[in-house]
Amino acid sequence: YPDISGEMVEPVGNHYVIARPVYSENAFNEEHEKLHRYHKTFWDHLKLYFSCSPQRAKKIALRLFPVASWLPAYRFREWVLSDIISGINTGLVAVLQGLAFALLVNVPPSYGLYAAFFPVLVYFIFGTSRHISVGPFPVLSLMVGGVVTRLVPDDSTGNGNSTNTSAINYERVMVAASVTFLSGVVQLLLGIFQFGFIVIYLSQSLISGFTTAAAIHVLVSQLKFMFQLPVPGFNKPFGIIYVSASQITKANIADLVTSLIVLLIVFVVKEMNDRYKEKLPAPIPIELLVVTTSISAHESPFFRFHFLSFRFHAPVAPDVGILQNCIGDGISIAIVGFAVAFSVAKVYSIKHDYPIDGNQELIAFGLGNIVGGSFKGFASSTALSRSGVQESTGGKTQIAGIISSVIVLIVILAIGFLLAPLQKVIWVVTFLAAIFLGLDIGLGTAVAFQLLTVVIRSQM
Repeated sequence: YPDISGEMVEPVGNHYVIARPVYSENAFNEEHEKLHRYHKTFWDHLKLYFSCSPQRAKKIALRLFPVASWLPAYRFREWVLSDIISGINTGLVAVLQGLAFALLVNVPPSYGLYAAFFPVLVYFIFGTSRHISVGPFPVLSLMVGGVVTRLVPDDSTGNGNSTNTSAINYERVMVAASVTFLSGVVQLLLGIFQFGFIVIYLSQSLISGFTTAAAIHVLVSQLKFMFQLPVPGFNKPFGIIYVSASQITKANIADLVTSLIVLLIVFVVKEMNDRYKEKLPAPIPIELLVVTTSISAHESPFFRFHFLSFRFHAPVAPDVGILQNCIGDGISIAIVGFAVAFSVAKVYSIKHDYPIDGNQELIAFGLGNIVGGSFKGFASSTALSRSGVQESTGGKTQIAGIISSVIVLIVILAIGFLLAPLQKVIWVVTFLAAIFLGLDIGLGTAVAFQLLTVVIRSQM
């Protein structure tokens, strides 16, 4: 039997006889003539890189616009209800977080809604994660706030008239918008030049550690609101320790107790959702209940929406003078924002078993911050708590993100001016309905009652 080399192998009893052909050097060279290999030049590689075929164009388009890949395969009947419930819950949380995180940036609260709206639309088209909720992130807001207070300090003359306040607010909004625009440009350039490869060096241990540390920073950043302490932000090494230890004796006990009770309730209901997820038709929307109750019951200046200007502003170009003074800050914000977003996205991609693209994530967040900064929003990434709400309440795709942005849009355009503090009776109705009718029916009753009060107020 001839083998690959041409040898004849014949079995003879228990032995094999092997016969090899005899070659001369010339005969061997003729039979095994060396093939000439063409080595591509730099110009050949360049021509190949810029060549275009229908298949290549389709591949590039799908990579640049990931929505074109997953949206046609969307399982409408299976996923739409979960995405709607998740989007409503996430949208209500996004409204309050946008307003709250604007305080960390030291700009009027209404600008937080722009940061919670525009980046979501951009990410829906360009992003690759199905579960993260795009928008303001407290650590990033603190970093932008540090730039804002450095370039536009408080009025040292003590002249707190409305003209001065308006001028300072306008300058601070422009600083926040400009540094956000700059960070978006940095992220976009990193994505275009394929610097997303660095994510392959981010091990699971690194991502887990970074995400946990970010969560601790988020917790500490909220302590000033839980304790009602006028603690400034410290964007420097060991600043977290200084913030944690300062002015603790001036805490507002009532607000602290309220915060702890809310945390306990949310924790218990989250555990119930996880334990009985197979039996529940949909997760109990505890965030929606907490948001409804807190808006109705809390009468701090944070919730006094009537003084805010809820409308869209025309896009503006960044201030070149401001850009020159915050180049380093823009780069830092870009890197931290991407690191946080990719870390959270990676956690959910591993949990739900689908790939994400680091370069495309840089492009998506870069464009989101460019658009958000142009409309006077501030830097966006993804908030861990808000992404947790979107995923834990059943969100399947970024359709949930679009639903949440619609909620934010409604607040911006339609009902923001109606969200002035309501009477305590709404809190009582919400509380009693949830206690005696159950969380699901009680929540529906409370929301219907609050909508009724809004209609009555709008007719007065």
